[in-house]
Amino acid sequence: MPALPDSRSTVRPSLGRAALVAAVGLVLAACTGAATPPPTIPPDATGALVPAATATVPPSASPAPAFPITLTDDEGAAVALPREPQKIVSLTPAETEVLFAIGAGDRVVGKVEDPAKFPPEADPVPVVGTFSGVDVEKIVGLGTDLVIAGGSGGTQPEAIQKLRSLKIPVLVVYAPDVATVYHDIELTGDAVGESDAAGALVERMKADFDEVAAATSGVARPRVFYETGDQPSIYGIADDSVYAQMIGLAGGTPITTGSATNWEMPTEKLITADPQLIILGDSAYGVTADAVARRAGWAAITAVKNRAIVPIDDIPVTRPGPRLGDGLRLLVAAIHPELHLTVPSQNPSQNP
Repeated sequence: MPALPDSRSTVRPSLGRAALVAAVGLVLAACTGAATPPPTIPPDATGALVPAATATVPPSASPAPAFPITLTDDEGAAVALPREPQKIVSLTPAETEVLFAIGAGDRVVGKVEDPAKFPPEADPVPVVGTFSGVDVEKIVGLGTDLVIAGGSGGTQPEAIQKLRSLKIPVLVVYAPDVATVYHDIELTGDAVGESDAAGALVERMKADFDEVAAATSGVARPRVFYETGDQPSIYGIADDSVYAQMIGLAGGTPITTGSATNWEMPTEKLITADPQLIILGDSAYGVTADAVARRAGWAAITAVKNRAIVPIDDIPVTRPGPRLGDGLRLLVAAIHPELHLTVPSQNPSQNP
């Protein structure tokens, strides 16, 4: 399924498959092992390809004033918070990760389903939504005083409207690129009274991205096809998506579908683009290098000829949260293994 739409983060075909199913479902991921479903919209973070140097310089947010405060979310809505939220619901897997990472996890009373089951500390939190629907009644019953939802379809707009009509503050986040991932982490920190912790997390992430940018500076940039789904058609990455940006930051040249909204990749277009490397973001769903090599017409592709077909843990690559730097390193390991960058030793997003 094509999950940062938290993503697939997850929502997209492979951001973990449920992630792309919901938004393209990015950021992000069913554990059934079945064929990846077709994407509909990018995970919960898509954005234009930008140079690595510019992806790490957004200024940190100013310290949040004392409550009450009014914040502007990613859809331009003014969200008034009369007091520091004590009962928070997260409707994107990325936001669940962020809240736990900045020390607000003990206030999370509800979450969206996360096939990746990350972080483990969030496992006992009740599920109040899936990528196909939100249980508004359950959210109200929890006494929720802040909901953080996914934009661009990551959370159903009608659910957001219903919650707001019930006077529950809803902060909508939708990161179109790495820079906005930083912004949204800081925005979350402001909303829950953890601005300092959020700012510190962002600085660590920027330092990690800068380290990777230095390592990939000047490298050859092979043509890379990132597969996000294989059923009922082949799906790649859309133009101006977070996938394209992350591949660019990792030292590759992304092959995209030619559309900002359509994730389906015609075989003829792919053969013409002739990727030198194929990365299987849908490998968690049973797609293998051997299966790819057997596809009709693919034998002419350089990556297939050279057996340059590699699996990847898709969720960290596309989920716009604290582990995005891990995802970038996984991409570098796939595209430029000769750089020998340290990569995450565990892939918790692949846990059953």
